[in-house]
Amino acid sequence: MKKIIITLSLSCVLAACNGFLDMTPRDSISDKVMWATTESAEYAVNSVYSYTYDIFANWPSQVGMTEAFTDQMKYGSYNNFAYAYIPSRVAYGGADLTSNFVSVYLGCWGTLYGAVRRTNEAISNLKSLGSGLPAADQTRLMAELRLMRGWLYFELMKRYKEVIIYDEDLTKIEIDKALSSEEAGWDFVLADLQFSADNLPAKAAARGRLDNGAANALIARSMLYAERWNEVIAAVETLEGLGYGLADDYASVFTVSGNQESILQYNFSYSDAVYHSFDYYYTPGGDYNLVDQQGGGYGTPTQEMVESYELSTGGFPDWSPWHTSTTAEPPYKQLEPRFQATILYNGANWKERKIEPFVGGVDGWCQWNKEPQPQGRTTTGYYLRKFVDENHDLAERTQSIQHFVVLRYGEALLNKAEACYRSNDPAGANAAVKAIRSRVGLPYSDKSGDALWQAIRQERRIELAYEGLWYWDLRRWKEAAEAYPVGLNGYQVHGLKIEPTAVDGQYLYTYVSVDDQDRNFPAKMYRFPMPESELSSNALVEQYPEWR
Repeated sequence: MKKIIITLSLSCVLAACNGFLDMTPRDSISDKVMWATTESAEYAVNSVYSYTYDIFANWPSQVGMTEAFTDQMKYGSYNNFAYAYIPSRVAYGGADLTSNFVSVYLGCWGTLYGAVRRTNEAISNLKSLGSGLPAADQTRLMAELRLMRGWLYFELMKRYKEVIIYDEDLTKIEIDKALSSEEAGWDFVLADLQFSADNLPAKAAARGRLDNGAANALIARSMLYAERWNEVIAAVETLEGLGYGLADDYASVFTVSGNQESILQYNFSYSDAVYHSFDYYYTPGGDYNLVDQQGGGYGTPTQEMVESYELSTGGFPDWSPWHTSTTAEPPYKQLEPRFQATILYNGANWKERKIEPFVGGVDGWCQWNKEPQPQGRTTTGYYLRKFVDENHDLAERTQSIQHFVVLRYGEALLNKAEACYRSNDPAGANAAVKAIRSRVGLPYSDKSGDALWQAIRQERRIELAYEGLWYWDLRRWKEAAEAYPVGLNGYQVHGLKIEPTAVDGQYLYTYVSVDDQDRNFPAKMYRFPMPESELSSNALVEQYPEWR
């Protein structure tokens, strides 16, 4: 049996040829033997750990990063496959959004319930077969498994609101089973995560396994969706007591493994055949061109996202000159540190060269909906920097090992800011926002009312950009169905077409749409539809009202 690498704040689950490290034990030993010792029981629990990467990278969306459903990202190809035109179809929100389409690409009902079933089986086995384990190990392993089950049910709740609850009593599994109430669903999530928070060790004593920091961070995230503000605040204050805090440098959170801000992160290793392909999809196309290969640039940041960043001194530049055509140099270098750490732009330093996202450049530019295969070229004039490994040598190998941050204190602090605001505690909300902005040197003065809410909203958009949260934020706030720029209705996203001029070092910047129709978010998407497979097999459920 191959021992997996799990260090926490981390869980390593990606692998080589087939994309995942198969952590299911392959030895033909019985369940009784598997749960007889702490060492073998931990192997059994490791198979449930494998869902952590699925939750983070695979189940949020079957069509790439969910930021592409908002104004933050555009996938450049219009061919009909994942990481291409399908994200645009979701964003356009038209006739394509049938219950079957949404179930296939966004819902994950069957996949999540499959994971719940296997987690419940592990809990049941621990109870019935693990009685010989030391009591402390029984409790700890139960807390690890219940953390995973709580996380899985959170993913179900944020998609469906009312779900079918199964616990470890496997005798209660039946074909026909009714939905729980939304309140009961959130109670179930909180009970699992709170048990984990109360019974898991602190990071230093966890030996690389799940710890109470991860449990509290998940309470803070999930209870934000449940609108249980006191639970959010208490969980974040517990994290503060555990010693988590903001890293001094924003960029280091995503480039330096094991920093004080990371609560749960994935580490990777070539020597252990544990790696990922994020760079293949998102590195600038020129990185591949320079080694005579093709790849990169599948999804790129939009002009709308670029214009969301403030100047490093505070306040926003006037972008109107770049909403036509101009040879004026955009104010990229004057923007705040989080922009520099998140987005690559024309002339940005990268891998000992300058980014060239212009027509004829090493990275190149591709016109949306005219050239079906960008082949690494950008349709927006930008590339993603955040999560992309600048030290990755594509000439040596395609796979990458830069760690992924899944849960971090910066998010928890903004969760607390929102919970304080909703609880009529402007002082607590302002303190959290100020801490986030102070880290990157931005000024801040205390606010109240709607001005305070807009400040919190802005910081979530910028601080957590491309971390898989913005689309879900707009849904849970019930803002997504409103008109743009508040919501996701009635707008197109843009980029800058960049062309060299006859003057050396000068470029013509032209504002271009990278959509061929307006984007829309129908209100029914606030809840995903129940899949036909459940409707046809379970006599005690019916389709959610939004989809009837």
